[in-house]
Amino acid sequence: MKEAFEIPIAEAGPFTLEKRGIDYIPKSERWASPSSLFWMWGGAIFNVEILVYGAVLMSFGLSFFQSVVVILLGNLSYILLGVASLQGPEAGTTTFIINRASFGSKGSRLLALFNWLTQVGFETEGIAIVVIAGMALLSKVGVGSSTTVKIILLVAAGGIQLILPAFGHQAILKTLKMLFIPFFILFLIFAALSIGKVNLHSVAHGANWQTLTEGLAFILSASGLGWTENGNDYSRYLPRDASKGKTVLFVTLGTYVPSVLLMILGAAAATFAGSASGSIPGIVSKLTPWFIWPYLIVAILQIFAINSLDLYSSGVTLQALGLKLERWKATLLDTVICTSLAAYAIFSSSFNTLLSEFILYIIVWVAPWTAIYLVDWLMRKRQYSATDLQLIDRGIYYRGNGIFMPGVIAQIAGMVGAMLTIDVYPHYVSVFSNATNGADISVFVGLIVGGVVYYALAKRKIDEEVVAQLAATSLD
Repeated sequence: MKEAFEIPIAEAGPFTLEKRGIDYIPKSERWASPSSLFWMWGGAIFNVEILVYGAVLMSFGLSFFQSVVVILLGNLSYILLGVASLQGPEAGTTTFIINRASFGSKGSRLLALFNWLTQVGFETEGIAIVVIAGMALLSKVGVGSSTTVKIILLVAAGGIQLILPAFGHQAILKTLKMLFIPFFILFLIFAALSIGKVNLHSVAHGANWQTLTEGLAFILSASGLGWTENGNDYSRYLPRDASKGKTVLFVTLGTYVPSVLLMILGAAAATFAGSASGSIPGIVSKLTPWFIWPYLIVAILQIFAINSLDLYSSGVTLQALGLKLERWKATLLDTVICTSLAAYAIFSSSFNTLLSEFILYIIVWVAPWTAIYLVDWLMRKRQYSATDLQLIDRGIYYRGNGIFMPGVIAQIAGMVGAMLTIDVYPHYVSVFSNATNGADISVFVGLIVGGVVYYALAKRKIDEEVVAQLAATSLD
């Protein structure tokens, strides 16, 4: 039976503007498959930013072998991304419309705002890195990094970055699938050039357990946990009966494998690159001069690729916030904002401090939100009323005032727990971290507190909603 909100839209190819935003995706337009998510995520994660994360991990004072263990364990959080991609096929819409089930149609907007700020932060970082890489390329042909050059690069980067997200979901998946192979080839060349220079014993004794927890928190946040809020923005084009096991498997493999390979390579590069290992041009400068050209060109393409996911998600998140814009117009607005912020990043010396505080902010809100979102889904027996999710001022998820207080209270409790156990020295050191000489268990505390508090407060109400939903379905 066709629902009233299933508005048909003429079928489009991968390079026509996508008409869908946060509205329900009808069965006739569910063109994707679980394997398509493998290529999309793989094409995005094979990225120089991920390589730098491995190098940064070594700066914590870990030995190479400690770093490998932390990388292998921390990237398991991509399983959470796989599980957080299972709601889209059922609900047929984006993450922060599905989020109305656990926070209410109005309460969900606060979390959507958090997510929008997060996506814009990553977009800004990406545009800034593209400009920096572009200036490095131009310097090789004698062009200086003047103000005019920076402005031209910023405008060009913003314009190019807009294209793929504006076309939409299918264009992003098709393009990232095409980029997977050349990105993998670059990885193989980089690995071949690095292998003879690696010094596995560059750090003699390694780190203590407190530093290991800090490194693990960093990798957890930089990998799957930092992407959970994006998963259903792409899986919503899968049919409702798509295999859940294959969806989790393909998403996990498409993210875990390239992330682990790149982070380990970045950690290995840090053993010989030294202080240069924290920057994209810095690592390659320690290899061979001829490689910097292809490296930087592909690096720019990679940043555009991963930024496309952020821009697409931030566009539909703006719609979930209540902004009455078509999706492509919301994407255009985001592009203008993140390009303007990137200009500040390029011309400001304090951007590194702001970036560190931004990473703190991500850890604090994403961990409890992920637990609440998944616990809610499980308590609902993995089912939603797609019709009610699309309603703003009525329906089963409105609950009289549009705010579901168990979700709000659990989110606040989880964020407080994370703040009490996080270590982002020198910007912020929690009470727990100060008492334990730098240990950081904020990710685990945020997940556990958020999930447990939500379960305790919401169980009775959600059980009632499940019964009401089943009754309504049986009447149909």
